[in-house]
Formats: sequence, structure tokens, C-alpha cells
Amino acid sequence: MSGGVGSTEPRKEGRAGSAGASRGRARELAAFVPDCAVLFKRLLGDPRVPRRAKAALWLVVPYLAMPFDLIPDFIPVLGQLDDALVVAAAVGYVVRAAGRDVVEELWPGSDGGLRVVLRGVRWRSA
Repeated sequence: MSGGVGSTEPRKEGRAGSAGASRGRARELAAFVPDCAVLFKRLLGDPRVPRRAKAALWLVVPYLAMPFDLIPDFIPVLGQLDDALVVAAAVGYVVRAAGRDVVEELWPGSDGGLRVVLRGVRWRSA
């Protein structure tokens, strides 16, 4: 058994290994949007999150639900980019207002998903 848990041999990845990794990434990506929805719900219900940060989250929800966007969704990549930027800006604001530790604690998904959520958020310790 080469490359298994506890093994000192390097892991041998052929097509099957990379296909498994691709399926894992696809699963993680598919779970990302629902994880963000759960995070928003948890942040809205958490008393540590200031009201102004909750207001920002409440403004994001109708924007995402609107049938029209600044950039139409049928344009590949760019169509979803404006939605992603709005979500990133709202989460960044919440991180600055409530603290990174609150967002990390309430994040329901994978560590990779959390890194994506927190990427680009400037964190300055007080």
C-alpha cells in the first residue's frame, strides 16, 4: 500500500488520483454557495455581529435575488463576478466589524472554503 495514511512512501497519483482530487474540488465548490448562505444566516443571528454589519448582509440578499445585475449572468464568468464581489465586500465588512474569529467560528464549510471567504480581507490586529 503505497502513499497511504502513515506511509513514508510518496503517494502515487495517476489519472485515478487526479480524478479523485477533481471530484473533491467539485464537491467543495458545489457546497460553497450553500455554506455562504448558512454563514449569512448565522451571522445575522449572532449577537456579536453589530447591527450595521447585519444591515449590510440584509442588503446583499435582495441584490443576489434580483433578476437583473450590473453585469448580466448569461455573460460567462463576468456575469457571476459582480455577485461574488458584492458577497466578498459584505463578508469583508462583517470581518472588520465583528472580527475574523467570529466568521471562522460560524463558517460551516471546509477550510478551503473559509480561505476563499477570507481571501482579500485585510485583517489588522488591534
